Amino acid sequence: MAEKRITLTKSDRLHVAWRSTFLQGSWNYERMQNGGWCYALIPALKKFYKTEEERKAALERHLEFFNTHPYLASPVIGVTLALEEERANGAEIDNAAIQGVKIGMMGPLAGVGDPVFWFTVRPILGALGASLALSGNIMGPILFFVLWNIIRWAFMWYTQELGYRAGSEITKDLSGGILQDITKGASILGMFILGALVERWVSIKFTPVVSTVKQQKGAYIEWDKLPKGSAGIKEALTQYNLGKGLSLDKYKVTTLQNNLDQLIPGLAAVLLTFFCMWLLKKNVSPIVIIIGLFIVGIVFHVLGIL
Repeated sequence: MAEKRITLTKSDRLHVAWRSTFLQGSWNYERMQNGGWCYALIPALKKFYKTEEERKAALERHLEFFNTHPYLASPVIGVTLALEEERANGAEIDNAAIQGVKIGMMGPLAGVGDPVFWFTVRPILGALGASLALSGNIMGPILFFVLWNIIRWAFMWYTQELGYRAGSEITKDLSGGILQDITKGASILGMFILGALVERWVSIKFTPVVSTVKQQKGAYIEWDKLPKGSAGIKEALTQYNLGKGLSLDKYKVTTLQNNLDQLIPGLAAVLLTFFCMWLLKKNVSPIVIIIGLFIVGIVFHVLGIL
């Protein structure tokens, strides 16, 4: 007699979706949203795996690094549920495949959530609620709260279901290599996105002065010759920005960072990132790396290097 297939019911998926609203409840600097991610998946993992060893292994693989926009995590959860379901039913899906899909999806989706939710939907609803509140209508804050949560929850549930269905389609052709191609492409895209964000996330400024050159007259703003009051401020802004583009000071100071930026902008940030990656490969704890960066940054700042 064939073994009965394990399948998530709508109630199971709703349970996961509800738990995913607490994705950032245990956010940390080492693996970021991994605690909330794992917490969301627990109801599904309990159904998929019956033995304690299988459940421990599932929890362990989902405690790896994860970080994206909290609402855009839902489609990633949906795809992951489908992959775990197929794995529980005997499909040859390894940990690397599941983690590769997660990493590949979380990077691009993280950049979508901020402009859609934080910079568009919330300001619009906030303006609507504030306009009512300013007129003394108690429905202003209530309307904002209700509409925001309806939109948020509807989006999270729909995209989780979308990801679940898409994930099921992917796993139907494991023998044809679709999952392997998706995993490889997602991993490459994820690493590309993370690499592109290094310059944005990592900032290093070397402050040692390389040279100080006195500029010719007419190349800088002569503050003592400006009119007093607001007229002087206006004239200074005109000379600095809108007009002649004059320097703020008579001395042109060139720092080590200026020279590095002319050579290869962001070089120090990339080298620091590679160094941290090397330390991680040597099994150095991320917490130790973070504390070390704090100490080095403070010491170098006191010494005038950074």
